[in-house]
This record gives sequence, C-alpha cells and structure tokens, in this order.
Amino acid sequence: MKARLPVGVIGVGALGSHHARHLGSLPGAELVGVYDISPERATEVAARTGTQAFRDLDQLLSKVRAVSIAVPTPAHAEVGVRALEAGVGVLMEKPLAVTLDEADRLVEAAGRKRVLLQVGHIERFNRAVRAAQPYLSEPRYMESMRLSPFQPRGTDVAVILDLMIHDLDLVLHLVGGSPATDVRASGVAVLSPHLDMANARVEFANGAVANVTASRMARDRIRKLRIFETTGYFSLDLAAGTGDFMRLRPDWKPSPEIKLEDIVERIVLDAPDADALRLELESFVRAVEGEERAGVTGEEGRAALALALQVVEAVNRSPVTIVPPA
Repeated sequence: MKARLPVGVIGVGALGSHHARHLGSLPGAELVGVYDISPERATEVAARTGTQAFRDLDQLLSKVRAVSIAVPTPAHAEVGVRALEAGVGVLMEKPLAVTLDEADRLVEAAGRKRVLLQVGHIERFNRAVRAAQPYLSEPRYMESMRLSPFQPRGTDVAVILDLMIHDLDLVLHLVGGSPATDVRASGVAVLSPHLDMANARVEFANGAVANVTASRMARDRIRKLRIFETTGYFSLDLAAGTGDFMRLRPDWKPSPEIKLEDIVERIVLDAPDADALRLELESFVRAVEGEERAGVTGEEGRAALALALQVVEAVNRSPVTIVPPA
C-alpha cells in the first residue's frame, strides 16, 4: 500500500482549522501536526483533529513533505519562503502575497527548490464552475458580483485582495490568461481602513471584457457569475453551486407563433456535490505526489495578484473613490 503524504498546517485560525480538519481525514494524507503563533490555538485544533501541536515551526517542517499555509496575508511571503526553502510543498491561501516582489520570491523559491507551490483560489473547485466547464468555449463578457456581510477577518487588506481576487482569478482562467489591456475601477472604504467595496471593468487583449464587483458591507451573502459567449449564456450561483446554460437551438426557425423555449435550449448545470476546500486539498496532495498539475500554480496566483493590484491602482486614480482620512 502506498504511504500517505505527511502534511502539516501553518496557521489554524478560522480558515486554517478547516484545512486541518480535512487533511486529518484525507485517505492520501497523514496530518503530522499544526503550528500557530498562538500555542493555545494550535493545541485546541490539534486535539480536535487528532494530531500534534508544534511549538517550533522548523521542527514541523522537518517532519512533513507538504504544508497548507493559512496565516495572515502580510506573513505569506516570510512563512511560505521558509517552507519552500526547507523543500516542503506549499498550498498558500489566496492572495499569494501582498506585493508582486513577495510573490516573485515565493515562485522563485519553489522553482529553485523544485517543490510545488499551489495557490488557494478555491472557486476553481466550485460545483457550478465544474459543471459549466464542459460547455465553456470562448467567453466574451463576464459579470461577477461577490457580496458579503462585514466580518473583521480579511480586513488587513482591501476587499480587492480579500474577495474580488477570487473572481479576478476565475476571469483570468476563463480568458486563458490573456493580459489585461485596460483597467478602470472605483471603490469606497467605510468599515475598515481599507477599501470595503470596489467595482472594476477590465478589458483583455483577446477582446473579452469583465465587470467585477466585490463588497464586504452587504446584508446578504451573494456570489454570482454571468458569462456570455458566442455559443450561449451562463448564469452561475457560486454560493449555491448551481447554474444554467442557455444556448440557441440549432434547428429553430422564425415563426409568428414561436416561443422563447423554441429558440433557446436551457441546460441545468450539475456536477457531483463536494466540499470545494476538500477538493482543493485533495488536488494539492495529488500534485505534490506528482500525479497531476497544481490546481492553481504559483504563476497563476501571481497573475491574479498582479491584476488585483492593477485594480487597486485604478481605484486610487478614480475621482469617485472614497477613502477616509488616516
């Protein structure tokens, strides 16, 4: 029988504790231990997941082949490079880093040490996205809306790096990595020192256009994505994991009595129900073992960060952006 991959989790706060929970039950992984800047928190999560709490990060790194890192974003580069330099594969929660220089340090370290760097853009594993994949051909216009009630977690960065980057990564994936040629955006900071709401319009070299909105000031949680292409129209509810694909029927003919359903075929999108985080972690384990490509490579994570920072720059240039004085 193949030995299980020894793994660890660094940072077991609200999100990292879920990483530990899943890794502790994956058939292909052995959760060797967890580490957190708070020893009490590490001990609590270790007890819940049946593993060991490490007081020394280097000691944990010496006993694993891969780690999931869910520390605050400003610490991503420092902790990630430390793990990669130890020859340990890394799943880094999004965003990959705060700056492109930090992202480059992570990508360079992974390449030099020849270890895997995967980025936690979990929406790639969303049920609705997986169901739409077989019908996607050449998206021309995309419109996303990601609204969330306010919570302190994530407010160490602007909403663009906290929430919008999910959709920016999806858009880049849908346009095949085509570079952005024009980015216009505006935003507002209300409940935190950083932007809490932003809207961006992005044009790509291949002619595609995306309109992306993110807010962490909403009453309700909404995550929707609409995709228009020459073959049809997708309406995806990412929160529910459901969606529809509507396309012209090839045999329809004009008629005075014609109805919409005679022209348009509606396909209910469906994929096996599964926890997206668990799918992401399963993908990471297989990628570390060399069984498949990383779900989201370090280079793709860097590209999403680069586009997010372009949006930040566009917001700062916008005359309608409102940021409270420091």
